[in-house]
Amino acid sequence: MIVPEASPTVRVLSVNTGSARALRIGTRSVLSAIGKSTVAGPVSVGRLGLQSDEQADPTVHGGLDKAVYAYPVEHLPFWQAQRREAGVSLFDEALPPGFMGENLSIEGLLEHEVWIGDELHFPGCVLRVTAPREPCFKFNAVMGLNQAGRLMMERLCSGFYLAVVRTGTIEAGEAFLLVPGTRGLRVSEAFAAKRLKHLR
Repeated sequence: MIVPEASPTVRVLSVNTGSARALRIGTRSVLSAIGKSTVAGPVSVGRLGLQSDEQADPTVHGGLDKAVYAYPVEHLPFWQAQRREAGVSLFDEALPPGFMGENLSIEGLLEHEVWIGDELHFPGCVLRVTAPREPCFKFNAVMGLNQAGRLMMERLCSGFYLAVVRTGTIEAGEAFLLVPGTRGLRVSEAFAAKRLKHLR
């Protein structure tokens, strides 16, 4: 019998959605939905993700296996410091929820603590961990750091994608249970396996 691992500090701090819009990168414009904003109250969760959330490139974020993207807020001070040192953050302001392009800003669960196949049981829905996020040129542009993707790989702070096992609702402030899957590969290990691709 699998016993859920519960902790009062494991919770979703913010639920974020966004629309696909033009993102200016140098002299070109590309479509992206990386910009997310906080949503108050319960948000409907369907098989393809959160209500009102769009994905511009479903090969990267979207579809049944990458319906929802979660990111641990514990990494945000690092990114804030990197932006400050690079001079792209004028006031050293804290990064707002959704800045990493995440649907769920979570607390208390890092990449080395969760395995591919684990499930997150929220009061109103169930999500299954499917893959680490892989950074792209759009992430570099939004962060204002040419090496943002490389830094993410070096620190193995990718966050992770989730499939929707049971539809329903999700809301900021909710605690959730981590229910172990087969436990063959950690999210951090799956991301590290892509190291050569991202550190070139």
